[in-house]
Amino acid sequence: HDVLDHVKRLAQSGFARHVRFTEVYDPSLPPVSGNRDQLVQVLLNLVKNAAESIGTDAIDGEIVLTTAYRPGIRMQAPGSNDRLALPLESGIRDNGPGVPADLHQHLFDPFVTTKAQGSGLGLALVAKVIGDHGGIVECESVPRRTHFRILLPLHQLRPRQAT
Repeated sequence: HDVLDHVKRLAQSGFARHVRFTEVYDPSLPPVSGNRDQLVQVLLNLVKNAAESIGTDAIDGEIVLTTAYRPGIRMQAPGSNDRLALPLESGIRDNGPGVPADLHQHLFDPFVTTKAQGSGLGLALVAKVIGDHGGIVECESVPRRTHFRILLPLHQLRPRQAT
């Protein structure tokens, strides 16, 4: 929640000052293990995309920041028969126009963008960083409701070695 709050403050003081933020946080969420700077970069990218999607002229622009604990979420590990538990969910939801249907399946590929000045590397970097943290990123989008979900594993404590 600290990372999401930090990202919200950064966004509200700059590129997302025209947007209303709503928080729907699960208070029982355990701490997330990861690189704070990288997680800030990922969430800032998603919030920036959401704010740009909404546009500065929207009078009802809203970004909803969410967290949840979903104990039943399991995903197949690439190249393995193992199923990984990814119960920690963070989400960014906006009420912009949505992701064009023809881009949806390529959204996390490098160099895919709808922005005139965009490089198309932002969401590819998001997917890479979250993958490096052992998680995945999902996107559901229809007009006026785009929801990016980051699913991460629980932090595993290593048993202490006897000395």
